[in-house]
Amino acid sequence: MSAADIGIRSSSPGQHSGFSGGANQVRVRAYNERLVLSLVRLHGSLSKADITRRSGLSAQTVSVIMRSLESEGLLLRGEPVRGKVGQPSVPMRLNPDAVYSFGVKIGRRSADVVLMDFVGQIRLQHHQTYAYPQPDQIMQIITSGIARLETQLDARQKERIAGVGIAAPFELWNWADEVGAPPEAMELWRGFDLHAEVTARIRHPVFLQNDATSACGAELVFGVGPSYPDFIYFFVGSFIGGGIVLNSAVFSGRTGTAGAVGPLPVRGSAGETRQLLDIASIFVLENLLRERGIDPQPLWYSADDWIDFGAPMELWIRNSAAALAQAIVAAASVIDFGAAVIDGGFPPWVRQRLVAATIEAVGDLDLQGVIMPDIIEGQVGSQARAIGGASLPIFARYLIDQNVLFKDLSEI
Repeated sequence: MSAADIGIRSSSPGQHSGFSGGANQVRVRAYNERLVLSLVRLHGSLSKADITRRSGLSAQTVSVIMRSLESEGLLLRGEPVRGKVGQPSVPMRLNPDAVYSFGVKIGRRSADVVLMDFVGQIRLQHHQTYAYPQPDQIMQIITSGIARLETQLDARQKERIAGVGIAAPFELWNWADEVGAPPEAMELWRGFDLHAEVTARIRHPVFLQNDATSACGAELVFGVGPSYPDFIYFFVGSFIGGGIVLNSAVFSGRTGTAGAVGPLPVRGSAGETRQLLDIASIFVLENLLRERGIDPQPLWYSADDWIDFGAPMELWIRNSAAALAQAIVAAASVIDFGAAVIDGGFPPWVRQRLVAATIEAVGDLDLQGVIMPDIIEGQVGSQARAIGGASLPIFARYLIDQNVLFKDLSEI
């Protein structure tokens, strides 16, 4: 998942090379160093011999690189593993505290700012809800959120921040009706350069990517990616979005919108043709609750703290699953995906019910001539968009994208 491959925008790394100490780590790594770090990240831990075998580099080159990465604190030494003959091998793993990055998720009802470590774990987070996103409000959330999280870091940790990655829906001005906002309020987004505005206010390098694509990238890197080199990804947020992974790389297509999935035509419960996003999106559940006099606000407080809304939720899950099943069959008829991955801005128990209902709904469809993918739950969860955003600075500076990595391995 590299900046070039997925069409993200970033500030110039050279503008941010003045940090001291850990700032040496902020520089863009040489390719062979990035290859070693990527192999260790992919496999969890590897010895020098393992890396030599998997990378195609000479043992001497690997030794030099690993000593350098260990001295900089990027790699940690594990317990020696003794074999039958020869010297014991020493597995090396990424140091979680070596690098941090901020991830920002901008949603239609809420925003998140997280601090992620080098192995993809969220260390700190700030969550804020709103009726609908406004440029000035979002800028305040981003700048104050980052400042608030940075106050919880010591000087050494601050030096190890690689950048800020923002995951945001594109063309927000098109969603005024769905989010219940005045058209003129959302129209403010049309001429607003989010990347430039954040770059002007933040001292770290800034990266910007579509929110659903960010979530898909997070699933590729930290979720099912190692098991499925090709999958279609559905992230059920306020509006459903998604992505496509081919040959272990996010495929963005000619215009950068491949795998958007929301506009896919599906049949509704009355047999009418609708777009997938009009059925399998959280705003639909929000409307169902309002129609029944139920306060939908708990949907936006925390994705992990939903309550079971009973009949309206069951109806939404059933209808969403039927629509998702159709979308998966349509996608599988075009590309032979290994998996269809479903995740969203909700707790694991909702995801489990939705995936189970989707598998059941597939049984009602005509599958003649279709090789069905595995329909599985995403592993990253509700923070996939923020995690995907936070991954952008780390990959841009320390790692190589999955596609290059697996290509390298296949040529050994």
